[in-house]
Amino acid sequence: MTETTNYLIVGGGLEGLAIAWSLADRGETDILVVERDTTCSGMTGKSSGVVRSHYGTPSLAAMSWYSVDVFERATELFGDDMAFQQCGYVVGVAENNVEPLHKNVAMMQSLGIDVDLIGHDKMHELWPQLHLDDFAAFAYEPRGGRGEAYMAGMAFGAAARRLGVTIRQSTEVAELLRGDDDRVYGVRLADGNEIHSGTVILATGPWAPALTAPLGFDLDVKAQRAQLVLVDQGEPTPVVPVLSDLAGLSYVCREPNGELLVGNSDHQAPQYIDPDNYINRADESTLEMIVMKMGHRLPDMPDPRITSSYVGAYDVTPDYNPIIGPSPVDGLFLATGFSGHGYKISPAVGKLVAELVTDGSTTLPNVDPRDFRYSRFAENDLLVSLNPYEGAGEMR
Repeated sequence: MTETTNYLIVGGGLEGLAIAWSLADRGETDILVVERDTTCSGMTGKSSGVVRSHYGTPSLAAMSWYSVDVFERATELFGDDMAFQQCGYVVGVAENNVEPLHKNVAMMQSLGIDVDLIGHDKMHELWPQLHLDDFAAFAYEPRGGRGEAYMAGMAFGAAARRLGVTIRQSTEVAELLRGDDDRVYGVRLADGNEIHSGTVILATGPWAPALTAPLGFDLDVKAQRAQLVLVDQGEPTPVVPVLSDLAGLSYVCREPNGELLVGNSDHQAPQYIDPDNYINRADESTLEMIVMKMGHRLPDMPDPRITSSYVGAYDVTPDYNPIIGPSPVDGLFLATGFSGHGYKISPAVGKLVAELVTDGSTTLPNVDPRDFRYSRFAENDLLVSLNPYEGAGEMR
């Protein structure tokens, strides 16, 4: 059986659903999303859910800032708050990273982002229990915070359906179809049926390279192991900002139940995994590292214990920034390789992709679509931070 659609989105995770909603919101019709499992069942559910605009690349900072406004207005836009809690976001650095912090804050302020340098006294007010002596400076975003990628994806999906988008679950794509004119014109499903489309948008995260490989171009996206640990301090943590600890190379978020979610910010020795076959718990060395780092940063926890852990995967590119744009093969548009940024920029991703596939340009302020082009890797023109933090890798 063969069916046709104007826009076929392969991948029913957060990004694919944000794109579907954005296309429909622009008045586009005949949009189909296919998901091999259930919506948001892949790496979307493994996101730590941090909302921040603190980046060293202007386009990414601007996309995050645009998305903050959408998260704030989620109830108005979608009838769903997306579980966003505006608790604030803080970056703390040691002396070696004071200069790039100041430069990044100045750059973000030039884009209109609400961020300021704060001192130790203010930081102590925001999170009194933290050990602060090894921090030299802080940047604070009062409109940042924490949300749930799964809830955001489901809200995008529900809103897209209300606008007429069809979302088909348990529909696995086995092959991208390429015609005699070298254009991708659709997909063959695992059950043998075909879907033909004017534009195919690939939003399958770390699963994308397996689909593009037969087309003859290299999509350098790998699944990088991301281990997350949940810590109970012995009493519920009050509402505090998300902390990006670039002195200790970790990040800490308060969970809705008062526990703390702790992740690693040291990506100098990445581990890669098969996203379909990996152990879904942190290893012993990571647990020991988290115990040491948390004991240093929160020395007065009354009765600390690790309650759980889990593992996700960042779909990383060589420069730790996404690929958003046409592929080398006509008819196929790429939205993959989000490298840990995907949740916080998802509203902007939806708008950017919808505008690029319909108009060829974007109205997103301060965003240059060429920054995310596929060809930048072959051109050796990587998208990297203007003011990188020593030791913190390129996830900023």
